[in-house]
Amino acid sequence: MKIFKIIYNSLRSLTFEKLWKLILLFLKHPLFTLISFYATIKTFNIAKKEYPKTNSNDGDGNAFRHALWCCLIMMYCCKISSPEKSLNFTKKMTDLHEELFPNKPLQKKMDLHNNKFGMDFFMVMLPGIHRQFFETSFFIGKLKEKTKDAKVLKDVNDNFEGSLVYLEN
Repeated sequence: MKIFKIIYNSLRSLTFEKLWKLILLFLKHPLFTLISFYATIKTFNIAKKEYPKTNSNDGDGNAFRHALWCCLIMMYCCKISSPEKSLNFTKKMTDLHEELFPNKPLQKKMDLHNNKFGMDFFMVMLPGIHRQFFETSFFIGKLKEKTKDAKVLKDVNDNFEGSLVYLEN
């Protein structure tokens, strides 16, 4: 139930303009938006279990959570639509999240980088598995391995293409 409290408090914190952007995304893509809400809850719970100390701060668990979040949104959206439409929606959704709930520049770079990593990771796996047969378990172990090799982001100009990134605490 903690996740619902977090979501409720997050929505309450939005200005009318930001809430309107979220409503517009929902109106343009109602099913995708509902699916992404489910993926968000599932991701939050998995990350909390796998990385209890770092999933909600700027540590390696946060990097895992953002990448998994994108993989799960895409996985569920691909079950009802094309990979291209799923990718486009996932990018819109995750970019909007960063706009609605702004962070400091380094945190924003980290989140956007890890979101892109998750989307790219999904697209790399896509040719090997029919999109209808993807399961959450396909991503968890592989992303945990990638998380072990995550790099520490220290500057907004750092470029760690192909790696997850996190901030030192």
